[in-house]
Order: sequence, then C-alpha cells, then structure tokens
Amino acid sequence: MALATYKDLCIDATDPQQLAQFWAPVLGWRPELLDDGDACLRDGDGRVQVWVNSVPEAKTVKNRIHLDVNVHGDDAVDGLVAAGAVVLDADSHRRTVLTDPDGQEFCAFVRSEPHQQRLYELVWDSGVDARACHDIARWWSEVLGAALVDDERGFSWVEQIPQAPFASMDFVPVPERKTSKNRVHIDVTADDVEPLLVAGASVVHSKGDGGLGWHVLADPDGNEFCAFTP
Repeated sequence: MALATYKDLCIDATDPQQLAQFWAPVLGWRPELLDDGDACLRDGDGRVQVWVNSVPEAKTVKNRIHLDVNVHGDDAVDGLVAAGAVVLDADSHRRTVLTDPDGQEFCAFVRSEPHQQRLYELVWDSGVDARACHDIARWWSEVLGAALVDDERGFSWVEQIPQAPFASMDFVPVPERKTSKNRVHIDVTADDVEPLLVAGASVVHSKGDGGLGWHVLADPDGNEFCAFTP
C-alpha cells in the first residue's frame, strides 16, 4: 500500500518569476506570478504542477535532481538557448545537456514528433553503484505505490507513479556525495507522516515550525521532500 501520493514539483531559484517564464513554454504549462515574488506553473486543468520558490543562495554545485524534457523540431535546442539556456554538452549522448537561466542542469531529448508529455522524467543522482540505486528506487516505489524497474546498465527507475506528470523517476550512480540542499524536490500528500518515518524518512523540519504548513522530510539518501498532511 502506498504511503504517499505524488503532489507536485518544486524548483528553487534566485529569480523565480524569470525562471517560471522560461520553463512554462518548455513544459507546456501556464506561468502564474505571485505577489510574494514566487511563481507556479499550472496545467490546462488549473492544477499546480510546479512551484518555483525564491531562495537567497545561488547555485554552487551540480543538481542531484534534474529534469529531462521532450522537445520537438530541428531548432528546438536553439530555441531553448534563445530563451536563456546554455548548452553544456551536445555531443556525448542522445540528449543535449543544458542549464536553465538559474544555472540548473537539465537534458533535452529532441523527438521527431511532438510529445504530449513534455516533462519526460526526473533524474536523481544516487549511490555509487547499481545496488544503491536499486535500494533508493525501491524505497520510492513503495512510498508512492509505483513500479520498480532495474536496468542491466546499472541504474533503476520508478514508473507508473500515480498523479505524476512524467514517465519515471530515474536513479543513476554518481561518485560524489550530497553536500547541500537540493534545489529541485518533489512534494507528496499523506494521511500521516509517521509511516514515512517508520519506512526510513527523517525529519528536516516539522509541520508547525515557524508557521510551516507541511513537513520537510528527507529520504534515506538525504534528498529533501515535503509531505502535506491533513
């Protein structure tokens, strides 16, 4: 039985409204600029799919969670660059690695036909080997009531995630350890936070601390996520 349900995606930025206006056409969602300086992206049904939140600190290390997106057209990458992205690597893989205007990495997959699901997947830097990737992917599959897939190439992913507007969360091995707060995280809803803690999550900030309306938790790998409870 799932312990939580996927709710939405959060991106930290030094200029949230500029970043929201960059990501809105990439993801096919409508930007909404908020009075407090933050922003969000709403889908065609009005549901908030992405929160873009203001933080004082600039990005200093490679993101441990990044977006992969589907784009279409021979000039799609040029369009991203014209909107403020910077190409980091266009030649090593079947994808183009870029940074958004806040300096955060993402990957663009150029498709031959338009893709209805523009947000392709979330990629999580994980442990140093396939076993570590399997373990954290299995944890998230059980939390979200989703399907776990292990790939013979040494990484794992979680798919068929209820309510998620993307195909999968992919966990890939990296040599470096997490050293700072993630600038991209997911939010979930849950009836009770205690089963998440029993399963291996830890408390970063409790609901009610300083007027906080949700729990800030970390998964067993230390990746922050927010849990909204009744």
